[in-house]
Amino acid sequence: MNTSIQSSFLSDRLNQFFLGLLVLTSAYLLYWGGDYVPQSHFLLFSLATLFGLFMAFNIGGNDVANSFGTSVGAGTLSIRQALVVAAVFEISGAVIAGGAVTDTIRKGIVDLGALTGSADFDVMDFVYLMMGALLAAALWLLAASRMGWPVSTTHSIVGGIVGASITLGVISLGADHAFALVKWEKIGAIVLSWILSPLLGGLFAYLVYWGLRRAILNMVDSAEETEQQKGIQAMESLAPIVAALGSCVITVMLMFKGLKALNLDLSIVNITMIVGMIAVVVWMGVWLLARDLRGRNAAETSFLLFSWMQVFTAAGFAFSHGANDIANAMGPFAAILDVLHSGNINPKAPIPPVAMFSFGIALVAGLWFVGKEVIYTVGKRITEIHPASGFAAELSAAGVVLLASTLGIPVSSTHILVGAVLGIGLLNKDASWGLMKPIAMAWVVTLPAAAILASIFLIALRSMF
Repeated sequence: MNTSIQSSFLSDRLNQFFLGLLVLTSAYLLYWGGDYVPQSHFLLFSLATLFGLFMAFNIGGNDVANSFGTSVGAGTLSIRQALVVAAVFEISGAVIAGGAVTDTIRKGIVDLGALTGSADFDVMDFVYLMMGALLAAALWLLAASRMGWPVSTTHSIVGGIVGASITLGVISLGADHAFALVKWEKIGAIVLSWILSPLLGGLFAYLVYWGLRRAILNMVDSAEETEQQKGIQAMESLAPIVAALGSCVITVMLMFKGLKALNLDLSIVNITMIVGMIAVVVWMGVWLLARDLRGRNAAETSFLLFSWMQVFTAAGFAFSHGANDIANAMGPFAAILDVLHSGNINPKAPIPPVAMFSFGIALVAGLWFVGKEVIYTVGKRITEIHPASGFAAELSAAGVVLLASTLGIPVSSTHILVGAVLGIGLLNKDASWGLMKPIAMAWVVTLPAAAILASIFLIALRSMF
């Protein structure tokens, strides 16, 4: 069997595997729901399940894809290897740290108190609202992924909820009261994030990569053998330290963001000891790897060292992403499920483990089936990425996410990572500014596009049921 035929055969078998896995987990979730919700609501539950899984699928196709774009673009991971890392860490993050409960209204963006408290309010309208928001956000993400545009999944679902809420408010309360439901200061924070997120990501990545170039990479890339030898020595002494510092950032990000739902309640001393132990292990591992690479040329040593370091940052990002952004699909779905089960709207909605696992599978399937365009955009089209620059971009993005979360600054992890890659391109003087125009426009259009679609779907669902 020749190589091209074998590759095509393997691809087909992998396609069949992930499609089969997605179908099986989805079917089991539907089977489970048959006993969880009344039979009178099973059709609505089935539709909500499909919409929710479709949203998770497209989160994988866009958000997970742009998280792994730098690793694939740098040649550190192949698309299949990226899929394996995503499968393990994204699903682990979703199941282990996705949280036992989630807010039914994402980010407190809409105050439905006046709406749900009115005499004319039907609790099923809340179900239609969330279903419309899920389907609208998912379709927008699918369109963006097909175009290769990395956009914010959080902004997509927020836009869907805002649009559906305003429409329902107009129907139930009138236009004057409907627009008062939206917390417009939160919308203002989202608009601010369009500027702040890529700016901070680009600045941090520029500084981190500038430091790596000055301390190591300029010598490695030199045509003079003596300079290359200095570069190898610099890598042996500095790369373990850089990796250890990077592990501190990733570990703290995981503990304060990725694992926040577990409420670990660790003291500062406990956190410091855990971070310190991991940093020492990483330092020792990279030092041993650097020593084992002695005798290789400078370029090969640099590629291998930073590749291993980049895999670590990518895995940390994947776990944190699975723990957090799966809520963009699970939050509305859990709210729908709780209403169908109990008949009431609760501030918090429990998430069944079977649903969390199924949504995690959908996330990874989305990366496999529709994520390649976004991976190509982030990893190749904005600027040329290598393991060292990819490591700098991912580490910088993690640092900005952690800093912003600590300070309460509204940012988007997607926009941060794109900004970080752009910062690398700015330093290398090969950034594709022309490509950033449609990407920036997609960021701006995300919220209103999802809002308009959700309004249409809400009206359709109310007329159907």
